[in-house]
Amino acid sequence: MTDAIHQAKLDLTCALRWAARQGLHEGVCNHFSAAVPGRDDRFLINPQGLHWLEVTPADIVTVDIDGNLIEGRHRVEPTAFYIHSRIHRAKPSARCVLHTHMPYATTLTGILPGRLEWVSQQSTKFYGRVAYEDAYNGLAMDPAEGDRMAAAFQEADILFLANHGVIVCGESVALAYDDLYYLERACMLQVLGRGTGLPPRLIPREIVELTAQQMQQDRPQALLHFAALHRLLDREEPGWASFS
Repeated sequence: MTDAIHQAKLDLTCALRWAARQGLHEGVCNHFSAAVPGRDDRFLINPQGLHWLEVTPADIVTVDIDGNLIEGRHRVEPTAFYIHSRIHRAKPSARCVLHTHMPYATTLTGILPGRLEWVSQQSTKFYGRVAYEDAYNGLAMDPAEGDRMAAAFQEADILFLANHGVIVCGESVALAYDDLYYLERACMLQVLGRGTGLPPRLIPREIVELTAQQMQQDRPQALLHFAALHRLLDREEPGWASFS
């Protein structure tokens, strides 16, 4: 195993464990994947049936783009393969693909109009980066459903799936996880604000655009965020990084 693959497995495990700690997971469902460093035809993904709090780097599975198991001691959930393989295939820039049913973002997918509103600083991080898939077709049990999701992304990084959840893509696990975390925060503030029954205080479009540009210039902050999550796991769960 190369150092890059070793690090990718550590990063994916860190993201899975923190997603569970922060309530972004759902049972043993949902899935995170990362392209194998240096390759476009293989990706790493969490296995079927393990809770994210118990996953270690040794549990991460490697599959090819056609679903063949390359390395690992566990199976991959079928819906995980059909969603992630098709997105990795369609979006080579998506080195990491995170799919969750996190509560506040998923709440927006089940109401109309189901759009992220510019009502918080957190929301401006996603200006011009969000797409919407407005038809729910049941479980993703075939390549066609994965292709439909991949096509809905177009040039976006984040996809809201009607009545289902969200998918976040990124250039690395660290960047994608930072987006996932702040997306849920933005959705939480929107849902809580709407729940007051009072009208939203929308940020003017020109300020949204300005702040989004400022957010993009501050992307290194996401790396600091993820490095801190690694340190906290090292301190609080010494066995989390096991490769055996």
